[in-house]
Amino acid sequence: MLDIAQETAKAVNPEVAMAYAGAALGAGLATIGAGLGIGKLAVGAAEGIARQPSAAPQITAATQLPLFLLEGVAILAIVGCLLIILTK
Repeated sequence: MLDIAQETAKAVNPEVAMAYAGAALGAGLATIGAGLGIGKLAVGAAEGIARQPSAAPQITAATQLPLFLLEGVAILAIVGCLLIILTK
């Protein structure tokens, strides 16, 4: 059993391990950043609607595009990180 573990440890390429670690870190940071951005945008929209309820349709419409762009950036970053992992 110990021989298999030693052979596996020898077979791990440090460059591939660093690529996996970098891709995981990149995916995590992209997700956290997008979550923070979406949260700040939602807080601003909620505060704006609370201050001026009659402007709710305009505020909601104005927040849709940035929300979609933030989600798109996060998804592209995660896909890029997955491509790094899957091509190594």
